[in-house]
Amino acid sequence: MIPSMVIWGRLMVQFGFFDVEKRLARLSGLGDQLEAFSRTVDFEVFRSDLNRALAYSDRSKGGRLPFDPVLMFKILVIQTLNNHL
Repeated sequence: MIPSMVIWGRLMVQFGFFDVEKRLARLSGLGDQLEAFSRTVDFEVFRSDLNRALAYSDRSKGGRLPFDPVLMFKILVIQTLNNHL
């Protein structure tokens, strides 16, 4: 599947250049949970505890960079609030 194309039934829709911005603006208008959390909760307070708890390796053997622990924590909080765990 081409990333910019979605097939619904028999109708093929190709997203335009500015569709991402439109979708993000629509989400903001509907009340995006990530934006609401960013305004009310300082998740950076948890960064040191998350880094200590996750105990990432020193990456001396290579490998890809780990996901940001604060982002993953935000995802878990939103999943818990929406009963998706």
